[in-house]
Amino acid sequence: MTERLDALATRLGTLLMARGLRLVTAESCTGGWVAKVVTDVAGSSAWFDRGFVTYSNAAKEAMLGVRAPTLEASGSVSEPVVLELVAGALERSQAQVAVAVSGIAGPGGGSEDKPVGTVWFAWSIPDGPPWTRRLQFAGDRDEVRHQAVRFALEGLIERLAGQSRSDG
Repeated sequence: MTERLDALATRLGTLLMARGLRLVTAESCTGGWVAKVVTDVAGSSAWFDRGFVTYSNAAKEAMLGVRAPTLEASGSVSEPVVLELVAGALERSQAQVAVAVSGIAGPGGGSEDKPVGTVWFAWSIPDGPPWTRRLQFAGDRDEVRHQAVRFALEGLIERLAGQSRSDG
């Protein structure tokens, strides 16, 4: 957890390049920070396709096909929504690998069910179903977002590295 974001992005790029895969991001609370970190890596155009920043519910629907009933039933910070975000990002890109992030960075916007710092993630890679995770981060707005970006990258690396080892 002490690795810097640039080191994580470089490692991710190496894994994607080795497998001939491209990445797409679907971000809400991180506001494009995951895409920014990966595009800070020189040569990332070889493995990064595009990023979607879908901050509003309307953007989630229009850009990535998140269904209004899903948003109404579960709220934008939920497992069903990040699953639809990750699927929509893959459908609307040339990528084979995707990450979606939706959360409440604060300082306001939290509730009893979803306090500030709640973040949902979804990841998708070839040859397997998407997987999700909900985390509760502590700290101010910037700290929550930074931790979410780190966790999004670490999740991709973990799964891609695991696949590489099992493909061995």
